[in-house]
Amino acid sequence: MIVPAAGGAGAALEAHVYRVRLRNRFRGLDVRDGVLVRGPAGWGEFSPFWDYDVAESRRWWASAHEAAVLGWPDPVRGTVPVNVTVPAVGPERAHEIVAASGCRTAKVKVADPGQAAADDLARVEAVRDALGPAGAIRVDANAAWDVDTAADRLTALDRFDLEYAEQPVATVEELAALRRRVDVRIAADEVVRRAPDPRRVDLREAADVVVLKVQPLGGVRAALEVAEAHGLPCVVSSALESSVGIAAGVALAAALPELPFACGLATVALFTADVASEPLLPVDGALPVTRPVPDRLAQTAADAETERRWRERLSAVQAP
Repeated sequence: MIVPAAGGAGAALEAHVYRVRLRNRFRGLDVRDGVLVRGPAGWGEFSPFWDYDVAESRRWWASAHEAAVLGWPDPVRGTVPVNVTVPAVGPERAHEIVAASGCRTAKVKVADPGQAAADDLARVEAVRDALGPAGAIRVDANAAWDVDTAADRLTALDRFDLEYAEQPVATVEELAALRRRVDVRIAADEVVRRAPDPRRVDLREAADVVVLKVQPLGGVRAALEVAEAHGLPCVVSSALESSVGIAAGVALAAALPELPFACGLATVALFTADVASEPLLPVDGALPVTRPVPDRLAQTAADAETERRWRERLSAVQAP
């Protein structure tokens, strides 16, 4: 498949649609798919989730275009510390995932539909056991709780010494209200990346940390502008991409002036396969600043119907 570089102008980009299964259900997904595009600067990824509309998805396309056509700013570090991501699995599996990861920080999914507070407690307890007392634990509720529930759940979970809670409630106002009631740091994610202008979200009373995701923010340069606008400690996290998309997140983390926390960029481990034979997986809790070559395009190619849907989506985001 061939697509124009941007808005119908510029050199054409080679495009390939991938589709891979996940090891465990994650964010309600069993499979992940998207488009890889190749231009003069290398490979980029366009993979907005299917609940993103055309307007939101245009930022994801801007990120892919930047990677393929413009390239990224120079790094200020050669490796990026990362956390292991623990899906909403049982405690035994959670322990296994953390113990096998080599990471000293774990991000644990909580508030999964159909699960109870006891499930979250058991999972986080298992993660603490796997990490030991010196490891860092952060939880991510994906805005699932109201303020009262979040206050109760975070107070209970903080017995395991939480580093922070990522987007426990839905709105900026709720984040601010919750932050006044708990001792746990609050990290803002969805309220930033899904805002019409992520730079202008008022986080002054609402968050201690801002989560940066390259594709939803429009690329590495755009994400650096968001970081500068908020002036808060930043964590770079993935949007569940292949190694091609993760490389953009690594480029952002490598370009930030300061990087006080481990980043959520080790999510290729959640895939059963990757587009690269040398995927971006952590070694001793860190990722190298590099760009994997997607040399497994045939093995990860999507079916014809999935490719058709992505072709339509690309046309929509590039329309005037």
